[in-house]
Amino acid sequence: ETPTGALTTDIGDWRDVLRELPNRIHEWMPRLAEEGVVGADAIFACLGPALEIFSRYSSVEKPSGETVTLSEYLEHVWAAVAKEALNMIFFFFDATGYEEDARLTAMWLWTLFSGNSASENPGDGTEEEEDIEDENGSSKKKASGYVLEYDAARKIAQGLGAHLEDLSSIIEVKGDKASLLPVSERARDLFGYESAASGAEATGRKKKSRAQGKLFTEMEEEEYETAFGVSGPPSAASTTLDRVHQTMLLFGAGRSEAVKRFLVDDGIGNDERFWRLADNLSKLYPTGSEEKRWVDGVLARKKGLGF
Repeated sequence: ETPTGALTTDIGDWRDVLRELPNRIHEWMPRLAEEGVVGADAIFACLGPALEIFSRYSSVEKPSGETVTLSEYLEHVWAAVAKEALNMIFFFFDATGYEEDARLTAMWLWTLFSGNSASENPGDGTEEEEDIEDENGSSKKKASGYVLEYDAARKIAQGLGAHLEDLSSIIEVKGDKASLLPVSERARDLFGYESAASGAEATGRKKKSRAQGKLFTEMEEEEYETAFGVSGPPSAASTTLDRVHQTMLLFGAGRSEAVKRFLVDDGIGNDERFWRLADNLSKLYPTGSEEKRWVDGVLARKKGLGF
């Protein structure tokens, strides 16, 4: 009998390899976490044990006789790693109940900030947008937000069955960098500025722009209506992540009554997934970030609102 991990000239059965893979990742990920290896380090540390399964055979074949390539196997490895990481992130709550934007956001933040000093220093892993000059001397924008190398980001998304290009509402790709947009930069999307401004006069647009600039300070009711086109909270978005971000933005704008109407009157707070995601985001956003302050503010109101 060949010892586990030993090289053989045998042809591996693809079905057996796929059965063993998630078990191997499930063994390694918690072990790594106990040693303080989490985030990106844990993801890449799992690749070795996963490759060991595949490389013990001279080749791996499907029932049809087709040979499995290493590239195809790695797609399954990333999926298994992502699934196991999500189980850890969501504390063994079924993460499949969430849309892909929430799963990718959680994985992205976990990859950047878990188990390192970034949780104490929000500057690590984040970049402010600024003008930089390319080799021709022309100015272009540098990526802003929570930044990962594009290739790593693509593999994480791939492991979740998602594509970065399909998630432009939360992800921005610039060159070899991909960034998870700060929540403040999602306000236009989540509050429908464009539709509110569609018939505005030029002077109205200028006034609206000034009010938007004050979004995260206390605004007068008239300014709030001008900025959002509504006197109350926005229409609820379709995904749980968007709804959490909408509530965070309302809290950040000091709109306590709008938060109450959104969560209580519109019933958004009746969805346990909303609170579970908010709680996990609170653990994932770096200490000192405005996102953590806003989501913690929303969570602090949970009990008082009757949830």
